[in-house]
Amino acid sequence: MRTPIKLLISCLPVALTLAVMALGQTPPPSTDIFLIDVTQENGRLKFGVPINITDREGYDNQPMFLPDGRGVLYTSFREDRQTDIYLYDTEKRLSRRVTATSESEYSPTVMQGGKFISVVRVEADSTQRLWKFPLGGGSPSLVLEKIKPVGYHAWVDELMLMLFVLGSPNTLQLVDARTEETETIAENIGRTLQRIPGQDKISFVQRSGDKMTIKAFDVKTRSITSLIETLPGSEYYVWTPEGVLLMGKDSKLFGWDSRKGGEWQELADLSKYGIKDITRLAVSPRGDRIALVAARPGTR
Repeated sequence: MRTPIKLLISCLPVALTLAVMALGQTPPPSTDIFLIDVTQENGRLKFGVPINITDREGYDNQPMFLPDGRGVLYTSFREDRQTDIYLYDTEKRLSRRVTATSESEYSPTVMQGGKFISVVRVEADSTQRLWKFPLGGGSPSLVLEKIKPVGYHAWVDELMLMLFVLGSPNTLQLVDARTEETETIAENIGRTLQRIPGQDKISFVQRSGDKMTIKAFDVKTRSITSLIETLPGSEYYVWTPEGVLLMGKDSKLFGWDSRKGGEWQELADLSKYGIKDITRLAVSPRGDRIALVAARPGTR
């Protein structure tokens, strides 16, 4: 399937943008997903040896853990020249295909209850809308019929969700899935939307010139609070269950503890494992593992 380039370039990950530009010509950049055990020692996070769970030439990205931590969903671009969703079983150490369609699916997100995943789907006419698939297999159905083009999303609860909606400018919108009523919360936002653990808040990145700031939106009060600027040149982050923000830059992992404030602290240098160009991150529900996306070893 050939998707119009202009629509996708504005809202998909940097690596996938390059893939879309190259559709039908050259394969997308190779990225792998690595799984790392996480422990705590004297209140400090310690990271184990990365395990490459995709380990193939090609694009694998956008990891998300299942609620029980025993699987990692991810987006994969393969021989049929479009993306599908796969699930890596952390016990069997095998991946299986979750979606097998002629359309492309991105940004797999487990919905409340754990039986469905919601995805951004690029339809045959290039419309980008939010769909859902049964995790155990079955036919998909629309989540939001009218709202498009959707780039990214995060669920607040079983009925409310936050959307990155492509436009001029791109906007953060709070949506009622029953009525599709929307409320614009912020403009000029980045790609990462995350539910803050233990709070009725969604975090997002807002751009202002060359500066990018992680902010928190309180769903109940509709207030927005600035948390911390991102690392220079980075915008992907994730929360641990304890309220620590993690970001990657080059081969290093950094942390910021929302309970203590302060600045970003270097937590680990993974260069000795061949890790470079870290982008997306995911944390398991118990906080005992992270999944990170990095350039495939051996690539420039």
